[in-house]
Amino acid sequence: MHEEFTSTVRGFLGVTNEYFSCFGFIIYSVVVCRVMTSFLMAVTQPLFSKHAGWLRRLRSMGDWAVVTGSTDGIGKAYAEELASMGLNIVLISRTPEKLAAVAKEIETTYKVETKTITMDFSDRKLNYGEIKSVLKDMKISTLVNNVGISYQYPEYLLDIPDREKALLDLIWINIISMTMMTSIVLPNMVEKGGGVIINVGSASGDMTCPLLTAYSACKAYVKYFSEGLNSEYSDKGVVTQCVMPFYVSTKMSKIRKSSLMVPGPKTYVKSALNSLGMSSSTYGYFAHNLFGWILKKLPSSLVTWQVKNKHLGIRARLYAKKKSKSRIASVYCQHRN
Repeated sequence: MHEEFTSTVRGFLGVTNEYFSCFGFIIYSVVVCRVMTSFLMAVTQPLFSKHAGWLRRLRSMGDWAVVTGSTDGIGKAYAEELASMGLNIVLISRTPEKLAAVAKEIETTYKVETKTITMDFSDRKLNYGEIKSVLKDMKISTLVNNVGISYQYPEYLLDIPDREKALLDLIWINIISMTMMTSIVLPNMVEKGGGVIINVGSASGDMTCPLLTAYSACKAYVKYFSEGLNSEYSDKGVVTQCVMPFYVSTKMSKIRKSSLMVPGPKTYVKSALNSLGMSSSTYGYFAHNLFGWILKKLPSSLVTWQVKNKHLGIRARLYAKKKSKSRIASVYCQHRN
């Protein structure tokens, strides 16, 4: 009797172990497939632009593209790339001389029309009606909300130089300008049944960034505004996308030399445009996609800790540099006296 019972239990456990082994293998396979799929999508997303077909459709949606912050870096690269597709360009920036120079360069190189609007998006008395009156009769295919600012250097919130003005500038330039420009251009896009809105965010808006807290919060707004807008209006033919670069070699990043991980503006923009229609938010460049994918697989607390330490290091080096300059100036003054 005891032997029969023992045999029955062993048989049951053997079958149970087989079931659990099979179930475990299935779970493991599903997890591996999901990880590999997300990895491949992240890295290869910019390579599939032609599949979405949006680049080929831009000209059919209108004759004009509007680009804010268009005289340097990523904004200028978007203006040039869209002009190379045959779109006329409205350039919006705050420096008339730079606007005139970029407009002339684009007209000469790409044989398209340009219009310029001088606008300081940090101006608290800014009248968006002026922009609206210039754009009202244009058939706008694409809006690129690129204008933006960051901190002068990583800093604790309460230690930001001229804190209240700096925080208001961050909000006015990064958030209000994008929201209002979209409000101006979107009705025409919906009416004619098509258009593209590209909002330039930042990878810092996709994670916690101590010592760039207000900036990353502004860029988080850009991301979620873009995703929500895309959900609201994509079925009406208007695609909205937020591009979230890590470092690009621009004046804003203070990185002069480009590399595999830090592309130049033209390289980044070409890649980002290739992901148009594939996702409502993207890092826009294969190396950035890979890096972003890796960060998302790590514990968020670890990423936050690493980002904070990196920013503290940048801050410490800047403080040391300022202290050194102050010491040199003091010695020079004493020597003169």
